[in-house]
Amino acid sequence: MQWLRKTAVWLDDRLHLTALYASTAGHEVPASAGSWFYVFGSATLLCFIIQIVTGSILAFVYIPSTNEAYTSLQYLNHAQFWGWYIRAVHNWGSNFMVALMTAHMIQVFLFGAYKYPRELTWISGVFLLLMTLAMAFTGQVMRFDQDAYWGLTIGASITGRVPLIGAQLVHVLLAGPIIAGETLSRFFTLHVFIIPGLIIAIVSMHLRLVLTKGINEYPKPGHPIHKSTYDAEYAEILRKEGVPFVPNAVGKDLIFAALVIIGILACAFFLGPKGPGGPPNPTIVDTNPRPDFYFLAIFAALALLPDWMEVIILFAAPAIMIAFLLLLPFISGTGEKSAGRRPVAVLSVIFIMLTIGVLAYMGETSPWSPNMGAWSAAPVPIQYVRGRTPLAMHGATIFQNKQCRNCHMLGGVGGERGPALDDVATRLTGPEMVRQVIQGGGNMPAYGKKLTPAEVEALVAFMETLHGRATPPAQDAAPPQNKLPRDFAIVMPRAVHASR
Repeated sequence: MQWLRKTAVWLDDRLHLTALYASTAGHEVPASAGSWFYVFGSATLLCFIIQIVTGSILAFVYIPSTNEAYTSLQYLNHAQFWGWYIRAVHNWGSNFMVALMTAHMIQVFLFGAYKYPRELTWISGVFLLLMTLAMAFTGQVMRFDQDAYWGLTIGASITGRVPLIGAQLVHVLLAGPIIAGETLSRFFTLHVFIIPGLIIAIVSMHLRLVLTKGINEYPKPGHPIHKSTYDAEYAEILRKEGVPFVPNAVGKDLIFAALVIIGILACAFFLGPKGPGGPPNPTIVDTNPRPDFYFLAIFAALALLPDWMEVIILFAAPAIMIAFLLLLPFISGTGEKSAGRRPVAVLSVIFIMLTIGVLAYMGETSPWSPNMGAWSAAPVPIQYVRGRTPLAMHGATIFQNKQCRNCHMLGGVGGERGPALDDVATRLTGPEMVRQVIQGGGNMPAYGKKLTPAEVEALVAFMETLHGRATPPAQDAAPPQNKLPRDFAIVMPRAVHASR
């Protein structure tokens, strides 16, 4: 024991371990910081460590080549011992990291921890959030399946629309004008070296700021922040109720860390890894490339908003949001910290998270995407063809063979890009259906050059029967003398078709 004591003193004298512990793990924090609300930051760091460990293991097998990436992932999934599980842990660790990072930023915002004197702590956290999202995006590209290929294609097309320097940015992003072998190597370098290196550097600065400026005390209503008095007030809080972070305040962090590890391992075991979903093939247009959950809201927003708003959503909104987050400590660096005294902040968080949640749900279900297998997988329900005329029966065949079911539901089965057609005859008259089929409108393309007049007549004859038993079909509201005969609505398209 005497020898061990002398060895410890000798090492401490040269490495200053006691002083290092006192200034890091043992630094004093307000006792109120030992709360469940303060566990998200350490849990995010834990997820990053899990990503480094599992990513390093996967790098022994993964080959960052367009010819071998997909094959190496298949090998990990089906041949390498526990390869599928390491991939699953890496995937779910990424999901947990983004979710916990978001929760941490919300907690810091609602608790006013971005205010004086922790402006740089907040700013470094904003950059960590951006780096986390960048690592998630580059990780999705590493799968290099159909989703990854078309997701990267969409990302490159968005980048190419940046004013003045769009083409140069695409060249830098893809290592050339198109997606090729160098593209995956570049993203591998970003995902494995550059972005993790930046995260480690920013985390180091972030922790340094936490140690020097302290952990934000639990906010109390009626205790606003004033730059002239806060430093003395915080020193007084530490003097009265300060406790070492380890072991006094770290207990809940450790419990939550254990729960996070259990959650990641359980999700990995029961839900498995994601992808690869099919070899990347530019000749196969994936009609529904869906990104990972943290980009689903952006994916849905771009799909649902009108074309003229794309520039606003793609460039103006993100730039404004990032600028606002970076300038927030300087815009509102003093005043109340308590969320109870900041209703605008609380309502803003609720509104933003509800918007993101709804858009993410829309992105996951993606009702605007055609169901490309509906026409061949689901026949026309028998109740829609029983008792129909030969012309309507022929129209039902055309309806099926021309793949109308891919975009329109019938009998609750089919695509959702267009409206369901179970009661279409109660909404449109025959001439209106003819005009819609030939000319298109809304999301529907024009079929005037793809269908003969006889096929249009049969298709409309079938759709005119879709009005239910108790509901009469739609009638033209025009006065009788102004009504066009139904035959004219059919003859007119014939003339148009013949003129072409």
